[in-house]
Amino acid sequence: MVQTMKPTHSIEIKELLQLADRTIKTVKGQYLFQEGEHAEELYLIISGKVQISKISKDGRELALRICGDNDICGELTLFTHAPKYLLSALILEEGEVAAIKKEVIEREIFQNSALAFEFMKWMSDHFRKTQTKFRDLVLNGKKGALFSTLIRMTNSYGIKKNDGILIDLPLTNQELGNFCGTSRESTNRMLNDLKREGIISIKKSKITVHNLKFLKEEIGCENCPATYCSIE
Repeated sequence: MVQTMKPTHSIEIKELLQLADRTIKTVKGQYLFQEGEHAEELYLIISGKVQISKISKDGRELALRICGDNDICGELTLFTHAPKYLLSALILEEGEVAAIKKEVIEREIFQNSALAFEFMKWMSDHFRKTQTKFRDLVLNGKKGALFSTLIRMTNSYGIKKNDGILIDLPLTNQELGNFCGTSRESTNRMLNDLKREGIISIKKSKITVHNLKFLKEEIGCENCPATYCSIE
């Protein structure tokens, strides 16, 4: 039986959509916003996928998460004076997003205690995910970072198959390396090692993890809930 393992969050999506003043048709390869731009809006993803990343001065990219349906991005600018986007949002898959003015949602959060509570819960979960990701990147080295990323992707985009878990998200080695803070060459070498050992297989840029237990044991996985151990 095919079973998706993608977690959900509890912010009232319909309520947020009522605050939007426009919707945007997104185009793959374009940016929804870029680091350093003046921030006037945050965005609710209606459909499609958006990658949130940090670009270094020398052009290296560290991908932090992928936003999908009903996810929010641009939220780090709330309740700050003259804010600028701290991260960049690249469209991975065309779709539609709703744009909500920063001052509108700030005002609504002050007036609507239920929305404020749910938003605080969502932000707390988001920060915890970020903390665990940086922990893995810092403590486990390049190989551990890759293993951790694969585990997170099985939780976010995994579909159970007879021979393992299919990560239903096509990724190039460069894109995968961006999530691990490693080069394409290093990522390619580590993936080839995993393929030779039968831990994973790759078909049409989609990875199937055949031995998830091996990946978890290699990094001393703490078996965090999928809510926190995800790429979203």
